[in-house]
Amino acid sequence: MPQLSKISTAIGMVGLSTALFMSPSIAETPVDMLASDIVAIDAQPVTTSAETPAEMLKNTETFSNAASLSADTDKVGTDKDSQVAVSMADAASPVTNAEADENISLASRVAPSPEQQLMNSRKSARLLNKFLPVIPYHTTNLSAVAQQVNTASWKKDEKIDRAIGTKLQALLNWQQHGIGAVDGYWGKNTLKAMQAFQKAQGLKVTSSLDEATWQALNKNTMLSSQPVLVNYTLTDNDVHIKTATIPSTAVEKSKLEGMYYESVIEGLAEKFRMDESYLRFLNPKATFVSGESITVYNPSRANATPVSRVVADKTSQTLYAYDDNNKLIASYPTTVGSTATPSPTGKHTIKVKVHEPNYTYTSPEGSKYILPPGPNNPVGSVWIGLSEPSYGIHGSPDPSRISRQASAGCVRLTNWDALTLLSTINDEAKVEFI
Repeated sequence: MPQLSKISTAIGMVGLSTALFMSPSIAETPVDMLASDIVAIDAQPVTTSAETPAEMLKNTETFSNAASLSADTDKVGTDKDSQVAVSMADAASPVTNAEADENISLASRVAPSPEQQLMNSRKSARLLNKFLPVIPYHTTNLSAVAQQVNTASWKKDEKIDRAIGTKLQALLNWQQHGIGAVDGYWGKNTLKAMQAFQKAQGLKVTSSLDEATWQALNKNTMLSSQPVLVNYTLTDNDVHIKTATIPSTAVEKSKLEGMYYESVIEGLAEKFRMDESYLRFLNPKATFVSGESITVYNPSRANATPVSRVVADKTSQTLYAYDDNNKLIASYPTTVGSTATPSPTGKHTIKVKVHEPNYTYTSPEGSKYILPPGPNNPVGSVWIGLSEPSYGIHGSPDPSRISRQASAGCVRLTNWDALTLLSTINDEAKVEFI
């Protein structure tokens, strides 16, 4: 049996679930809603997990009218799981606004402050409010480290230490140029985000931070005046989650109820879009129990502008997102193919969108194993299938390794960036590989 470990080179095939399961938390939703929230897209059975209050629910959802979502051979990267394969070539009609509005997961919802809630009535804003709700925070009794980061200001020729690095990463994220998992370090993902921001602003593209870029990042005072590090009070829903030790083989993975987070800290780090080690560094004495206040990165608001076109740049390992007017509105660090398993070329279109996909692993011997959905499966929490058979844009079980691991042809994003794109990308949007 081939090993399917978190960092593996096994090659398989993936088939995504073709059913929609809507399962709001029982603690938040009347019981009589649950039965009516199950919608079959085709004749295949719905795969679900048992639900209890204060759990992180893992749902299988698709936003497609697909008459057939046949599994074939899409290739995925080699970070936490094997290289795998998926085909969405048979997906039929695109998503309608009504479907996108109604077929939404309410799992793990956090009630944001009214002033923080996205008020935009567009479809993308409504989806973001449900997939990535703004998280309530407070700034009382901030730690010395948090205060240092929040007041950090870069000056010409000054070294980018971790305080300034965290502030820089926050400013780039808030301008919709993602840096991956926030860790406070100047690295290639931060550099790529800065260069994408420079490009969007018409600035000179540089290999190091300069005064013009820093001033442009701070020009929007509503963004730049936000606290970067904040305090957050843990809830039962944060700490009483389903976890799973992810085994190494496909046969064992197929027996799991869900490919959940392996720890509460992993779940919290992804919730706040942080590197796990940085979360621990900021909270050295934390026990991560309900009611405890911890220091976290303030993710603020994701891009809510509808995306009409994306460009996957193989050289820079960046996904660029454009609006209807061909304006660059967001960028995301990504892993796009590899020398051994290149991504496709040319222009394609979005054909299917799936939240929390199942997939099927096919071993070299031909055995098939259906692996359950969850953030720690090879395609993460999202699959966005392309018109090119066997290729797509998807999430990742290992956000800290985005742009640092190999991929087998697809476009790999962090789960939160994939959820943002799932919420904002238009039906039949164009996808170009350069």
